[in-house]
Amino acid sequence: MRVALGIAYRGRAYSGWQSQPGGRTVQDHVDAALASLAGRPVRCISAGRTDAGVHALNQVVHFDTPVDRVAESWLRGTNRYLPDDIAVQWCRFVPDAFHSRANALGRRYTYVLLESPMRPALETGLVGWTFRRLDGGAMTGAAAALMGTHDFSAFRSAECQAPSPVKTIRRVDVARRGAYWRFDFDADAWLHHMIRNIVGCLVAVGSGGKPAAWLGEVLASRDRALAAATFAADGLYFVGPYYDPGHGIPDHTAAMDWLP
Repeated sequence: MRVALGIAYRGRAYSGWQSQPGGRTVQDHVDAALASLAGRPVRCISAGRTDAGVHALNQVVHFDTPVDRVAESWLRGTNRYLPDDIAVQWCRFVPDAFHSRANALGRRYTYVLLESPMRPALETGLVGWTFRRLDGGAMTGAAAALMGTHDFSAFRSAECQAPSPVKTIRRVDVARRGAYWRFDFDADAWLHHMIRNIVGCLVAVGSGGKPAAWLGEVLASRDRALAAATFAADGLYFVGPYYDPGHGIPDHTAAMDWLP
């Protein structure tokens, strides 16, 4: 059978999602937990990779197994073998044709940023930080240039392995709640470090260091050297992919209500 899971994790202790020889990734822990429960090797396929330090609220994965267990067993049994900062949120049995990555219509991310004269303490590792005052209107105006289908080479890391830098951004929302800024992103797919590089540019505009029109100029240049520095991974959350409703894949988890 093919099983789909939704997984939430705090990424600070891990070298990203994708399995690596050192075994310090989220996937290494998830695969090991599934194997312990199934009594045989299991390798899951995710909807998208996350970098070191990046968190996830609804990472969707699928795997194939001949082991017949009820959904509750896959859910609670897997969590028994996972560390406290990784947990399966839901389980669904899906047709063999379902693919967590290939069937995703888009992927949503959120970046949470603390604006404060002092660095974070309780939220260390969970938010980005700036001590400069930000102008939400300026950032919203600058973000409008990113909407639609473009070559995003200016926001792409040198290590990016994507075959094409052309992506389609469907939504960029900028909102403030108290001392925290929230940047919500929705696109068909993302390049390596693309969101963190965009956030760095938005903060440069919001702090008055650059005019709003500058972001469009950076985009048009396709030159990474003209963009701002890559922002910290701490405040970045993979909210999750979304699919055609016919697949029955949940697009909401409890942690989404916790996020500022």
